[in-house]
Amino acid sequence: MQAGIFKVCLVVVTAIVNHPLLFPNNETSVPANDDLIVEKLREREENLKKEQLELERLLSHQEPQGEDEIKTESKEPEGGPGWDFWSTVSMVIFLMIEVWRQDFKDNNSHEQSKEEDDQVFIGNNCHGVPLPNKAMLTIFHDQYIRATTHDAVRSREFVEGFADDLLEALRSVSNRDTDMEVEDSICIGSMYENWRVNRPLMCDLLVPFAPPEPYHFRCQTWVSDPSIGPDKQSYGTILVCGPGDEPSSCLCDKKRLGEDMLCLLHHPPNSDNKKVNKDLNLLCSRNTNSLDVDQVMKWFQTAVTKAWSKISHKYEFELTFNHLDSPGALRVKFKSGKVISFNLSPVVQYEDSDLYFISHFPSRTREVSSSTYWMLSFAVYERRFLKDFAKKLPDNSCHLSCLQIMTFLHSKQCHITGPSGLTTYHLKTVLMHLLLSRPHSDWGNVMLEDRLRDMFKSLEKSLLEKKLYHFMVGNGKLPDTVNLPEDFRVAEPVNLFRSFVLNRDLYQKTLSMFYEMLRNATVVINEYSLHLPNGNGKKPH
Repeated sequence: MQAGIFKVCLVVVTAIVNHPLLFPNNETSVPANDDLIVEKLREREENLKKEQLELERLLSHQEPQGEDEIKTESKEPEGGPGWDFWSTVSMVIFLMIEVWRQDFKDNNSHEQSKEEDDQVFIGNNCHGVPLPNKAMLTIFHDQYIRATTHDAVRSREFVEGFADDLLEALRSVSNRDTDMEVEDSICIGSMYENWRVNRPLMCDLLVPFAPPEPYHFRCQTWVSDPSIGPDKQSYGTILVCGPGDEPSSCLCDKKRLGEDMLCLLHHPPNSDNKKVNKDLNLLCSRNTNSLDVDQVMKWFQTAVTKAWSKISHKYEFELTFNHLDSPGALRVKFKSGKVISFNLSPVVQYEDSDLYFISHFPSRTREVSSSTYWMLSFAVYERRFLKDFAKKLPDNSCHLSCLQIMTFLHSKQCHITGPSGLTTYHLKTVLMHLLLSRPHSDWGNVMLEDRLRDMFKSLEKSLLEKKLYHFMVGNGKLPDTVNLPEDFRVAEPVNLFRSFVLNRDLYQKTLSMFYEMLRNATVVINEYSLHLPNGNGKKPH
């Protein structure tokens, strides 16, 4: 009996010591194929049987045996039922350990693969990557970036004047009683925040529109409507409503009128309300009162085409749509060959604020497929913040220079590796967060190199954590001078990197692109600096 117990213990210890999971051997690996595992188990079983036979032979010569034990052994031949019992127990224990190992491996394989994917870039951090020194950065910015944007002022003036003329023509060809009312344009974006770098120099203008009286739009955001889920943050819906609070209703519907009675105040016999309803329904999603992004895009393109046909004789250039999937991406081509592009985007104002629902962002893709969800633009507030905050910074502050250089590097890297999940809006968001986290005195022009590295570090941290919060929504540090509506100031923060959590391939591609951009930063800037007009070569195009 004692010998059997000793044998079992010896077998278990042998199995544990030789187990590749508990005591791994660098030269061996767990077979990935089930057939290989089974074959290996068979080999181990045969080896164990041989070891057990050898142990039995040794023990039979070394153990003191009494007369009773000798009698017992004489009755029980070698390899009999007793030995089979202990062999079976040993094998069961061994197989239980093997099953446990397989379960442990299966449960952790998925987690390990995720960790390996997420940690593949460990060591590629920006702390050890050299960036161009301050002198080189200053030369590059002063002589290349400023040279490429010297005609920005003239481009802005032309676009604003032409947009005003085009919108005025649009109003003249519209029916005031049935068509949408178009307001004056609002200038937003990098061109008007003075950090645009890439050509063509693109101006972005918002064009608010509203339905004719007595109709109005009722906007619902994710912070005001619980039915809009967290997957649609920064989106909202727009309902077309009549004189009352209910969509397309008559105020007199709330009164107890007979079924055969007609409200002559809101539905006079010769009114055009049926015509208005029909026109508005064309802009709504089918069988709903929700304003449809695609229908509005078609309406706006048709309206701009009619307006241009009225005033085209006044101008000596061609006007075309730059992208058919964007409602107001326009392209002006002069006879000289010069081209000016700008975006004229129809928007709906949210209540009495400077928030606007926009159908498409020129530089961002829609994350929802439903055409009844509109993206919410904080561009007016962002421009106001940057303008007001610049007054508190030192003269010739480097904050916009950092953003311009980083945007330039991002653009060049995208030409090499293709677009990823990282956009210029993310870079701008990183800068705005950084502006609130550092003292005003840290943004002097002499600190350009340090602040640029801070931007890279902050962006890297956000990418590794897959968290970059929207600057306006739920930001307790936001200055009161921005005058953001309270509902958005106290709302839950919106993670702009949420797509990286849901799309691992996009995340890996973006992270690879970021580190490639970081490693190429010095080479790219030095290359462009060597070819500046005062250098040995020509300025690159």
